Amino acid sequence: MGEKKTQPEWNFKERDTYILSELANDPTLSAQEIRDRLESKHDIETSRVTISESIRKMREAGVFREAVIPNEEFLFFSLFEYQFFPPNFDAEWRDALEFIQEDEHTLLFFLADGQYQWKSVMVFRDREQESKWIHDFYKNHGDLLLDLRNTVVTNVLKFNADPRIFESLLGEE
Repeated sequence: MGEKKTQPEWNFKERDTYILSELANDPTLSAQEIRDRLESKHDIETSRVTISESIRKMREAGVFREAVIPNEEFLFFSLFEYQFFPPNFDAEWRDALEFIQEDEHTLLFFLADGQYQWKSVMVFRDREQESKWIHDFYKNHGDLLLDLRNTVVTNVLKFNADPRIFESLLGEE
């Protein structure tokens, strides 16, 4: 299904994990601010140019992703879960997968185990737009589906990477 993602090739230096941690804590930090924090918090002395270069290289290597996420006060999020009708899967899966991947409403699309093997987080202006999307999806790809569950996300309580997660890259648990 789809292209298999490969793990980025990157040898983490201690400095890199702290840079990622600081960016996760505040993505708006400048290289100078990160440099200052590395020095004061971790006793790591480096230049802002080195910080900028590390960030650029990690971005290019695919170590982290950057995304613009709409505020849930303006748009709403829904979790969609797709269950398949097995006899039609082989002939229908690719068109449906590409439709979901390329759709403007798709924020996150992933594969899972269990009965609902595809899941997506979708973003809509209102319930009417969501309903129309579901209608169009069934119209175009209904032969693939056994069931489509959708759940409106009512309160987003956390949507960020905790800076502490990067400690695991150092082997510190």
